[in-house]
Amino acid sequence: MRPLKDWLEGRQIAVYFAAVAAGVVLAFLVTGTEGLLHVLDPALGFMLFVTFLQVPLAQLGQALKRYRFLAALMTANFVAIPCLVGLLLLAVPDDPLVVLGVLLVLLTPCIDYVVTFSRLGGADARLLLAATPALLIAQMALLPLYLGIFLDQEAAALVRPGPFLQAFLYLIVIPLVLAGLVQAWAARSGAGRRVNAALDLLPVPATALVLLMIAAGVVPELGQAWRAALPVVPVYLAFAALAPLLGWAVARAFRLEAPAGRAVAFSAGTRNSLVVLPLALAVPGAIPVLPAVIVTQTMVELLAELAFIRAIPRLGRSRSEGPNGT
Repeated sequence: MRPLKDWLEGRQIAVYFAAVAAGVVLAFLVTGTEGLLHVLDPALGFMLFVTFLQVPLAQLGQALKRYRFLAALMTANFVAIPCLVGLLLLAVPDDPLVVLGVLLVLLTPCIDYVVTFSRLGGADARLLLAATPALLIAQMALLPLYLGIFLDQEAAALVRPGPFLQAFLYLIVIPLVLAGLVQAWAARSGAGRRVNAALDLLPVPATALVLLMIAAGVVPELGQAWRAALPVVPVYLAFAALAPLLGWAVARAFRLEAPAGRAVAFSAGTRNSLVVLPLALAVPGAIPVLPAVIVTQTMVELLAELAFIRAIPRLGRSRSEGPNGT
């Protein structure tokens, strides 16, 4: 099974774009695909469940004791990145929904496929995975605050804490507990080991399924919304170029070792588009502009990850490390 897993991870960007293309085709061939957005949360929960299975959860307690790493991660994502986003907003069209979409997606660090990408990029994925609950709690608490800073109070009030609390329960707590139970079963049973090995193949297909559902669900509602989303592509490109460097600079300031620093760089450059989309859809009048703005960032980010997994391993690489930073 390992060769198949390696094949999927090595070609995951192509798989994800193929899934998006399939979703677009499905939207044109079948009516009513927008209903897929109503069952997006279970698909996201399963995606995160198989993501959590990739790293031994028994070791997470030790990872969470890496206080300097957590401090660097939080500083990068919730101090440095908001400053960068504030500067990039100067180039965003003066449309309240477009601005809100950009803020929703760029102010929220990724908690799902960043773990896989960071491992491919020579980062300490174990540390990053251990920090996912803390990242979600922090963005849940701080996003309304930042929206209040960057937007007027009326717009900031559109994002309520309730959906974030629900997201934390269904997208973090339940998948994390289930992953721990499966790993405990695998440690004690041959059947458990076989189930765990089979599930270990599914992170890329599960993420592809989520992207297909998003594409199929959003496309019927887009219409002319792409005209509102396309002007923010340069903003997303600038973010993709600058955010990982900013994350690495913060990691260096905290004197992290290279693999941990790369994890901070990956986290700074990878955003929470898949998880934040259901929250955006709950905003009154969100469709079609907000989904278009967020999905556009997803497409730019997937292309950027191709560069990340090649460039970030070079950060702080010593002679004893291989080409992937390991």
